[in-house]
Amino acid sequence: MYMFMMNNGNDYIVVFVTVPSRDVGIEMAKALVNGRLAACVNVVDGLRSIYYWEGKVEEDNEALLIIKSRRDRLNDLINFIRGRHPYRVPEIIALPIIGGFDEYLKWIDGVVGSK
Repeated sequence: MYMFMMNNGNDYIVVFVTVPSRDVGIEMAKALVNGRLAACVNVVDGLRSIYYWEGKVEEDNEALLIIKSRRDRLNDLINFIRGRHPYRVPEIIALPIIGGFDEYLKWIDGVVGSK
C-alpha cells in the first residue's frame, strides 16, 4: 500500500521559472540540482509566452523550469536564479505542495535538506 502524505506545514514547493531557451534552462537546472537547491528540475521546451511588458504586448518562445524544493530554501533559490538569469525581471513563482507520495517527499528532504 502506498502512503500519501498531507503537507499541512507546506514544507515542499514547486517553483516555476521561465527562461529564454532550452539550453539556458538545462544549464540553470543542472546548477540548481548540483547546488542542492532543488531535488529535481523539469525543463519543458516549446512554450509560447504572450505577456504585457513596458507598455505593449510581447510574444516569445521560452522554456519552463518546474523546480521541486523546500520552502525553507526559497530565498536561496530565488537569489541563485536572480544571479544567473538573463531577464531583468524573471518569472519566479513558488507554489506549495499540499501533499504527495511519502517516499518522493522524503527524497526531496534527502537531496535538498533544510537550511
